[in-house]
Amino acid sequence: MDVAVVSDVHLGTYGCHANELSRYLSTIDPTILVLNGDIIDMWQFSKKYWPTGHMQVIKQITSMLSRGVKVYYITGNHDEMLRRFENFSIGDFHIVNKMIIHHPNNTRSWIFHGDVFDVTMQYSKWLAKLGAVGYDMLIYINAFINYLSKKMGRGKISLSKKIKNSVKSAVKYINSFEDTAAGIAIEKGYDYVLCGHIHQPCNREIKTEKGKVNYLNSGDWIENLTALEYKNNKWDIYYYQQDTEVNELNDAIYMDEAAYLRTTELFKMMMEDFNLAS
Repeated sequence: MDVAVVSDVHLGTYGCHANELSRYLSTIDPTILVLNGDIIDMWQFSKKYWPTGHMQVIKQITSMLSRGVKVYYITGNHDEMLRRFENFSIGDFHIVNKMIIHHPNNTRSWIFHGDVFDVTMQYSKWLAKLGAVGYDMLIYINAFINYLSKKMGRGKISLSKKIKNSVKSAVKYINSFEDTAAGIAIEKGYDYVLCGHIHQPCNREIKTEKGKVNYLNSGDWIENLTALEYKNNKWDIYYYQQDTEVNELNDAIYMDEAAYLRTTELFKMMMEDFNLAS
């Protein structure tokens, strides 16, 4: 695999599927790993909630760095405090706000998180943060409902997906987001444009009067558990739920005792690095 892209992990929240992401990361060996925003949810971060699985995701990423994988952390709105460290690099780890990948077949991928298109983020950040708390609570309630549903022998349901699909304004917002990103990419002459932010995995060609572009979205690790993979000169969406081999992995294969570092130690080391950079 040449490139893997994950976004909207939201480490530090109840809805994050960190164990599943750790399993996925333990089975890939890309040349480049792109973390496309909202990896650590700094809006809702609390030292009271940082499970071992969340720490293991960090360990998986550092393990990939030690193997020579280039890791690019593209900042999002939930981890926007990192934007002040744009162009910070240490070894193969880089913090950027956007990036371009030049592929061997002379095509180019333009990658950014996508919150720049969010009107709520631009004019009512407090409302966006309130919505994030509500969304996290909805996921928490959803988990309880699915627990009861499983006990009753029924399948899982996604409350947020049902809400998104039933509310016309939400559907309109998603379509507008995709068309806006694609339109700008076409004007700039890119072959692919990759975003996150809206938690909606997608891979489709969008055409306008000025040209065409492949729009892709990496989805999230809250509900969809998806990523983007570039190999054999093309992008594909990876669906964790459809990967039976990764689903059946024994935890001991990817878990490491380093995952048990205390949260305070982790963030102390991170802040020391950031202070040094600034």
